[in-house]
Amino acid sequence: MSVLEAGRLEISYWRKRMKRWVTAICGLTLLLGTFAAQSSAVAQEEPVIAKTTLKAGDVAPDFTLLANNWKQVKLSDYRGKKNVILAFYVLAFTGG
Repeated sequence: MSVLEAGRLEISYWRKRMKRWVTAICGLTLLLGTFAAQSSAVAQEEPVIAKTTLKAGDVAPDFTLLANNWKQVKLSDYRGKKNVILAFYVLAFTGG
């Protein structure tokens, strides 16, 4: 093998290595850019908060919830028939 051929093989080796590095860096940059775009899009969304003008003693608007047997229950089903109490347990099933 001549010096010229050895030089070409060495250049070929370094070109292949450089292509691998460039491909890996481009792929990583693309992946990180996609992740950053998704996280910034999620961060920009503002939660929708329902506004109400209910006061103590007002009639509650109709709503639907899941009962403990996973069936839907509407407030209107009980209107005028029974009193309804809605309780929230913020720390229920948290293990603490």
